[in-house]
Amino acid sequence: MYISRLALNVRRPEAIRLLSSPYRMHAAVENAFPPDACRASDEGRILWRIDSSPSPTNKTWLYVVSHDRPDFSHIAEQCGWPTTSTGETKDYSPVLGRLDAGQVWRFRLKANPARKVLVDQGRDLNPKVVGTVQGCVTMSQQMDWLLNRAEDHGFRVASGSDGSPILTVSQRHTERYERKKKRVTITTAMYDGILTVSDPDLLRHALCFGMGRAKGFGCGLLTVSPVS
Repeated sequence: MYISRLALNVRRPEAIRLLSSPYRMHAAVENAFPPDACRASDEGRILWRIDSSPSPTNKTWLYVVSHDRPDFSHIAEQCGWPTTSTGETKDYSPVLGRLDAGQVWRFRLKANPARKVLVDQGRDLNPKVVGTVQGCVTMSQQMDWLLNRAEDHGFRVASGSDGSPILTVSQRHTERYERKKKRVTITTAMYDGILTVSDPDLLRHALCFGMGRAKGFGCGLLTVSPVS
């Protein structure tokens, strides 16, 4: 597995066009790999995420996790700084291999926090009850979404001295797109915090396969970094 990133020049028209549409960005990421490249395997799948760093760096990055090494030259040519950088790619194995229970890491995750709600559609004595997926829209719902799923993905969100989780939720948006003449609505949020590894294998799976829904829309990519 590889983890890669490419700085995007948000002043360039093509970068603005890609960033305004997850469909276009998804297609650009797909085109970073040859047609016969592995999109998903037992080791992982293609995941991507857009990160906007606060000032003073004020940079926007495209992060990608993939089975094969990507070629970002086409994106850099139109959306980046092609004369100075065509992206950075690193072997993910050293990070994945050294995960161990009890370790503490800083993490970031862009997710589509959603829940399944049962809806009664019956009109007789034996009503049919079906599930519909609804976005978690409040701050409390979005925090609970991650806290309730963390253990299933091999980690716990660490707590501060006051017992509250070391977790912030930002960039909370409800995004609407048109797809095949249908409106698609996706709730997204960026999670930043500190985690403690509880199950290294489950966490490795989360890092390589993502968390939650809407991975094609740039959600699901979880990354970890040392706590400084």
